[in-house]
Amino acid sequence: MENQTKLNVLFVCHGNICRSPMAEFVLRRLLKQAGWDDRVEVASAATSDEEIGNPVYPLAKRSLAIRGIGCRDKEAQKITRKMFDAADFVVLMDKNNVANLGRMFGEPMGGKVKLLLDFLPADDPKHGEEIADPWYTRDFDTAYNEIQLGCRALMHHIAEKLGIEQ
Repeated sequence: MENQTKLNVLFVCHGNICRSPMAEFVLRRLLKQAGWDDRVEVASAATSDEEIGNPVYPLAKRSLAIRGIGCRDKEAQKITRKMFDAADFVVLMDKNNVANLGRMFGEPMGGKVKLLLDFLPADDPKHGEEIADPWYTRDFDTAYNEIQLGCRALMHHIAEKLGIEQ
């Protein structure tokens, strides 16, 4: 029998308008496809307050939409200590996000803080890499593909935490 623990995944990036909401909605779709969406809460937040209240950036929203993923009504929010403490996985996109989170909440932050691509197997060439901010690179397709890859790898860790055999 499977353990009925409910998990909480929090994606974090700088502004919460591109990478972290893309990851939030990609993971939600993967969880729904696996039938685990009632076992895992997924949210996203920012380390800055620059974009608070703004919707998902139009090019990020388009990148999701062309793949059949909606993100309606999502507004940027800043991470709080309560959100951080409640999360089982705090998943960041780059090392600047990690540094910002460290300044906000102090060190050490514990083993639950990881870069998204840290969930890839250690022998994967992308393991431990950062997901470049498409706000600056303008490459939303690469960001989406890397986020999809990382979220698929994260699913294995979620299954392990939930006690689901794969």
